[in-house]
Order: sequence, then C-alpha cells, then structure tokens
Amino acid sequence: MSAIRLLVLGAVRQHGRAHGYQVRNDLEYWGAHEWSNAKPGSIYHALKQLAKQGMLHAHEIAPSTAGGPPRTEYELTEQGTEEYLSLLRAALTEYDQRPDILTSGLGLMVDLPREEVVGLLKERVRSMEGWRASVTEYYVPEDGPGQLGHIGEIMNYWLNSADTGAQWTKDLIGRIEGGAYTFAGEGEPFVGVLAEGEENPFGAGEPHAGDRD
Repeated sequence: MSAIRLLVLGAVRQHGRAHGYQVRNDLEYWGAHEWSNAKPGSIYHALKQLAKQGMLHAHEIAPSTAGGPPRTEYELTEQGTEEYLSLLRAALTEYDQRPDILTSGLGLMVDLPREEVVGLLKERVRSMEGWRASVTEYYVPEDGPGQLGHIGEIMNYWLNSADTGAQWTKDLIGRIEGGAYTFAGEGEPFVGVLAEGEENPFGAGEPHAGDRD
C-alpha cells in the first residue's frame, strides 16, 4: 500500500472538493512530508493518477478575481470513497505495514465508526500475537538472542516490536472505548485542515510548479 494514496484521498474527502495546493498544504500541516513520501511532486502526481483511475473527479474552475490560470478542484467519486475506506481499514488492521501507513491510518481513523475502529485494532493485536507465536516456535526468548549468534538479535527485535506494538494498540483501544475523540456519526468532527488562505505554520515553504494547477 502507498501512504500517499491514502493521504491524498483522505485530504480531499475532508474538504469535499479541494485543489492540489490545498491538499499539499493540509498534508504539510499534518507533518506528512516529514514522516511519509508526501512531497509536493508525489502529491500532485497522485492527484492526477487518481483522477485518471476514476477515484477522483476533476473540476476545472474559473481563475480567481485576482487573475491567474484556472485551477483544478478534485472530489472523491463513489469508487474513490470505496478505495479510501478500504485503504484506511487495511492501514489500521495489518500489523506488518510500514510506519507511514499506520501513521496515515491513525490520522484518518475518525472517518470510520468508533466500534469498527475498535474491531480493526483488535484484529491488529490478534495478528501481532499470532506472528509473535510463530517466531517463538523456533526461537526461545528466555535463552536470549545469543543462542543463534548475532542473528538472534533479529528475532529479539521482532519479538520486542511485537510486544510493544501490541501493548500500544491495546492502550489505544482502551482510550477509544473510553470515549476519546469524535468518530463518524457522533457529531462535529475535529477540524484537522486549514481554512482557505490560512497560513500554514508547518509548511515546507518550497514552491512547486504544481502549486499553480
């Protein structure tokens, strides 16, 4: 899975309709350019590719009264919405994703109902525990990593990652079950996007040709 695909679809969905620079601005506001491959060029490329694939509908709008070329605004299609929700569910469930995939899923999880998110995260824990059990079929953690020479450090790392990942996920489940955050269908969601014209304090500050589209 590509984090940029999930992030771009999620950013467009939060606006309803958004032009490319808005999407870039939102993702930089979330810090996605620091922890994922959401750089300006990849964002604008993803928007165009998703439109070609029928995930986004591209609307050409008139130029502003201040002048300049017309911009393209993007809106999720029905197919795009299905793709977005599928990617989001996978990001929260699959334990062996890259960190940027999970991070993207966490930033967008409130687009799903609370009970569904809890269920997806519990599935994530079960998968991690199952993977840990498969490792311990041929590696005995009590004997220490040295039993396999320095290669044992690999298994030691895997087990520690599984343990800490599972515990972190259980803690998150507890917070969500305890009423934290506003999920789909529960009222006004948290506003995690910038208003039109609002200055981005976390922006990369590097102009890109796609900013004008």
